[in-house]
Amino acid sequence: MEQSRSARSASRDEEFTAYVTSRMAWLRRVAYLLCQDWHRADDLVQSAITRLYLHWRKASAAENLDGYARTVLVRVFLAEQRGGWRQRVRVVDRMPDEAAESADHAGRIDLRSALAALPPRQRAAVVLRFYCDLSIEQAAGVLDCSAGTVKSQTARGLDALRRALEPAWDLAEGEKPA
Repeated sequence: MEQSRSARSASRDEEFTAYVTSRMAWLRRVAYLLCQDWHRADDLVQSAITRLYLHWRKASAAENLDGYARTVLVRVFLAEQRGGWRQRVRVVDRMPDEAAESADHAGRIDLRSALAALPPRQRAAVVLRFYCDLSIEQAAGVLDCSAGTVKSQTARGLDALRRALEPAWDLAEGEKPA
């Protein structure tokens, strides 16, 4: 009996390790989009996979394991935002890792800055809807709120992003630049 329990535990650990290894880069990217800091993203992913391991039996039985993991990650992020730890502790020893260069590097930096300026729930709604490509109902499930809340948070977030990314008005002439 004890040997059978040990074999099940080893199999469970191998299954969990294989899943986390295959999805680590994706989880890290989603975490970065939420918090805008690679070091914090690593901490968020670590907390999320720890919670995932604790509930692995339920998670592995889920219909959509990636969705379950993403939900855990977003909820860890939102819980951290409410807890205030982020405001009390800020340790940075070097600049964040750089992503691969893109054709519009300046535009990506502007978008990241604008995304970082959004309140946490708006940022989470925008990331879930447009980066993770979730429906309104799926995002509501992850955020543990109503579909209407997702719609309003997404609309407010997109409006703030548009305002932040819109070229400055030429106040002297009262027109948008060409």
